[in-house]
Amino acid sequence: MDELYVSKTARKREALELQGLGQTLAGLKRAQLEALPLPDRLAQALFDYQRFTTHEARRRQMQFIGRLMRDLDTSPINEALATLRGESADARYRQHAAEEWRDRLLAEPDALTAFIEAYPDCDRQAVRQALTRARKPAGEVETRTAHRALFRVLRDQVPETPLTPESPP
Repeated sequence: MDELYVSKTARKREALELQGLGQTLAGLKRAQLEALPLPDRLAQALFDYQRFTTHEARRRQMQFIGRLMRDLDTSPINEALATLRGESADARYRQHAAEEWRDRLLAEPDALTAFIEAYPDCDRQAVRQALTRARKPAGEVETRTAHRALFRVLRDQVPETPLTPESPP
């Protein structure tokens, strides 16, 4: 009997955590929500929440979302959110790999060929266009903007799994 007992405080704490997760999910864009591993009923409830405009309707809908989440294992959702926010190991890998490739592409003229060989499924045209814009002489602000745009394109092209050790970065 003692092993099954959960205090009221613990239940409230868990409910508040689920409510916070629900608020986080409700603040995401539709495309981001569709990418998450959510059950259909929860996803629809989140879409409805975003559609509602009155305070009371949103409050009731958030309670419904919390009720749906009580029956779920939220660890896959939390992992997907961490990846989305850039907090997971995969996201950090992609960030560092994109930074290294950006620096290498800007410094070496033949690095584009190496990038395409390393990532044959990449969008070659998008990478080439971003690289051309980043190499074009311009003012300081435009150059920084072009370098950030190149980084975003490269980050989107780098797969989530690391390359083998014998492959280039």
